[in-house]
Amino acid sequence: MTVPESIVHTILSAHNYYQQPGGEDEVFASEASLLEQYGHTVIRFVEHNSRIGTNNLRTAREAVWSQKSFRSLASAAKAGPDLAHFHNTFPLISPSAYYAMRQMGVPVVQTLHNYRLLCPAATFLRDGVVCEECPESRSWLPAIRNRCYRDSRFGTTAVAGMLAVHRAAGTWQRMVNIYIALSEFARKKFIEGGLPPEQITVKPNFLAFDPGLGKGEGEYALFVGRLAEEKGIRLLAQAWRRLSETPLIIAGKGPLDSLEWPANVTAVGHQSKEQIFSLMRGARVLVFPSIWYECSPMTIIEAFACGLPVIASNIGSVPEYVTHRGTGLLFQPADVEDLVQQVRWAFTHPEELRAMRGVARREYEQKYTAQRNYKMLMDIYSMALGRTGIHRPVYEPVA
Repeated sequence: MTVPESIVHTILSAHNYYQQPGGEDEVFASEASLLEQYGHTVIRFVEHNSRIGTNNLRTAREAVWSQKSFRSLASAAKAGPDLAHFHNTFPLISPSAYYAMRQMGVPVVQTLHNYRLLCPAATFLRDGVVCEECPESRSWLPAIRNRCYRDSRFGTTAVAGMLAVHRAAGTWQRMVNIYIALSEFARKKFIEGGLPPEQITVKPNFLAFDPGLGKGEGEYALFVGRLAEEKGIRLLAQAWRRLSETPLIIAGKGPLDSLEWPANVTAVGHQSKEQIFSLMRGARVLVFPSIWYECSPMTIIEAFACGLPVIASNIGSVPEYVTHRGTGLLFQPADVEDLVQQVRWAFTHPEELRAMRGVARREYEQKYTAQRNYKMLMDIYSMALGRTGIHRPVYEPVA
């Protein structure tokens, strides 16, 4: 695939990896590879939190302004990228990266993978309950008081300090040309938090390759994801103590690995992508009981690609993905009884569930393929160039 000279050709793609691999890392890698498949040159700039040492004060300072990242990115920009696309900058890349790009005359696109700009914990979740106290009060004191970042007052103060400094400096408004929110729900939250509406567009995540349509011939429900509080794992355990007639397979690891499950639940731990897709092709339903504001759940997109209906909590952006009795079933967040009822309905209505499989697959084909995502990305890049006074035509991808 070749790219016409008249559009964006070279992209500087930057990401700060976390210590524990996650969905953001996957999206960064997938988008960079997608761009290369269409003939673009991608300059990767990465940091990794494994580099964080024991000097907490230095890490806190770097989170506000990393001179190392500023110099390194300014140097990387000498290669002449048409624009820079940032995924995660916290904590080692830092917002100094945006200033380096401005100095070098390179437009900036920032994907908002989480809610860090509005919440030091990045999740709007505290003690297992949705919390928006910081944006509502326009203060970071509630987060500091409640040790919201890693249960550390020092760590939370450091994150809050970074946010306060760059809010006061107008960094978020002045130094980023276009933000990518992963859902309309997330876009609304960031606008409420002070980002200019005209700077935020919506592009969901995508699946880099088609895993193929499954038949759903297994007699089991499936959960795929991190075994953590925000994923609704305790709710899932409570529900399955009442669903003795329904087998459940759990694929994933996390802080709640030691949680006790009833006899009809099989925990298989971490699985490869190939194994996950095999489980999805065979499952009757995917259960997605998250209790936080998910941004663009990759697990739901993967399920749709396999033609797998999803039973999901009706919270945050999830209803933008899962339509009740369409691509799956919705239940009230944290409502065990409602979750139990939806699972029982799914397993006692095979014809309706079979129809949902087709709807789920079509949803993937229409919204979450690599080709469609590439077209959206090119539109966004053109918008970013337009905001700097540089206008280039949108490229129609080659089939």
